[in-house]
Amino acid sequence: MSKEGRRVRDKWRAKNWYSVYSPSYFGGVEIGSTPSKPDEGVVGRMVETTLHEITGDFSQQYLKLHFQITETKANKADTIFKGHEYSRDYLRSLVRRGSTRIDGEFVVTTNDGYRLRVAIVAFTAMRVKKSQQDGIRAVMARIAEDKAKDLTFDQYVHEAVLGKIASDIYNDAKKIAPLRHVGVRKSKLLLAPGLSATPEETPETEETA
Repeated sequence: MSKEGRRVRDKWRAKNWYSVYSPSYFGGVEIGSTPSKPDEGVVGRMVETTLHEITGDFSQQYLKLHFQITETKANKADTIFKGHEYSRDYLRSLVRRGSTRIDGEFVVTTNDGYRLRVAIVAFTAMRVKKSQQDGIRAVMARIAEDKAKDLTFDQYVHEAVLGKIASDIYNDAKKIAPLRHVGVRKSKLLLAPGLSATPEETPETEETA
């Protein structure tokens, strides 16, 4: 083996590898692995996966989840949910002629003090008036904010990602206009009690192996 080959092999052998796990409210399952040099840590590092990788349901491949490593024990890295988003292709696939897209973006605070920004989208079955759009957006705001008052952070993100919040909005808003799709298309954790780093302060998203 060449000296170059040995150097590359030794470089990777010198790294510590951590198995990364989702939080308990997302099953506490292994979502990947990430390397670190002996004199570096991985706390604060961002990792990305899909809901499909957690649930095994391929129909949820379109939903990207972002987690931040908060603690390491031996070679295990624990995380906190930092946000999620629809894939661009999936969001583009929802657009139809003769339909109206309605967007709402809200900052909410859960009853245990976590602050999130949530972006909700609705697509109607036909074009609707501005007054109807405003009415549907008001339903989005009311349910997104009321849920936050009643739920902990763990409960809120679970309902946002798995569709319960969207379902509640759909059931109320369909009384205003026929709907084709409602979803929490994106969320972002803005403030977590006891966690100093916000998403803007953390490193670039790290792809998991």
